[in-house]
Amino acid sequence: MTSVSSGPPALTAATLAAAAAGFLAALVVGLVQVLRLVSPCPRTPTPNEQTYTDALSGKRLPFSSRLSDARADKPVSLSVIVPAYNETQRLPAMLSEALSYLDARHKKDSRFTYEVIVVDDGSKDATSDTAAKVARRHAEEDGERHSWAAREVRVLTLEKNRGKGGAVTQGMLVARGEKLLFADADGATRFSDVDLLERRIEEVAMDGSAVAVGSRAHMVSTEAVVKRSFIRNLLMHGFHTLLLILGISSIADTQCGFKMLTRSAAARIFPNMHVEGWIFDIELLLIALKIHIPVAEVAVNWHEVDGTKMDLVRDSLRMLRDLLIIRGNYWLGRWTVTDVKQNT
Repeated sequence: MTSVSSGPPALTAATLAAAAAGFLAALVVGLVQVLRLVSPCPRTPTPNEQTYTDALSGKRLPFSSRLSDARADKPVSLSVIVPAYNETQRLPAMLSEALSYLDARHKKDSRFTYEVIVVDDGSKDATSDTAAKVARRHAEEDGERHSWAAREVRVLTLEKNRGKGGAVTQGMLVARGEKLLFADADGATRFSDVDLLERRIEEVAMDGSAVAVGSRAHMVSTEAVVKRSFIRNLLMHGFHTLLLILGISSIADTQCGFKMLTRSAAARIFPNMHVEGWIFDIELLLIALKIHIPVAEVAVNWHEVDGTKMDLVRDSLRMLRDLLIIRGNYWLGRWTVTDVKQNT
């Protein structure tokens, strides 16, 4: 009788499923290990970084309240956080424009008070001194020093560079405003457009929480954007495509450095932040969406300013890396969001 070889045993559906599950588990474990190695770990502020220089008096003072406090010590209507790294050239014009707007508004309505927190992100130049000098000169030219109690310029100098996101976060965590705005030091956005963000944030706020995002999306066909370099526009479109692929499609312009938050929204978002580089805005918006904080996009006036600190290729690659790190950590549950609502 001729025997018939049965050959290797047939793979059953259960065997295939088990193999697939094992492969998936190994893949997840591998991804978690990679994320542990490459994910940012924000450092704790040094004792000096928990103090600021009062621009008018030159005194070094401790921050007396924290964003986590439902009622800030000596609260103000608006906190303006300005991250600045080696900005002796561009900061004076931006800060002067901001102070002129804020002072004019205070003179119309004395109930409106403000503070400006310039966060010197470990600059190698005289950024901190420049901020203080601009503020003092503005106060002297204003001629109404008696009203300075209603407004303050604080200079927070970080001992080591943290990145734009880290600088914004550190400024936010010590701010006293009922509303909080961060604005780039280059002055590319017209500062008076803060009115547009404020009106919109009041319209959409839920339980006191909302985020208003300055947007340049309406300018995509304008001369300001069309005349930018080919590589800059290519990278911009590539970045937006990646955001769509990764499921971040509700905001057309995530990277404009002109965003306002209510105090409640900021207190719910910034203690959860991890990313300190250029792309921190993405994590900010992701956290807001995760905990159902309304996010409104507002068209603002913007123009390109020379002197950018970005290296287009290098920093674009870093942004891609950080974008994948953000998504990976939230997808796999390594990063979670603790939502603590304030009773205001």
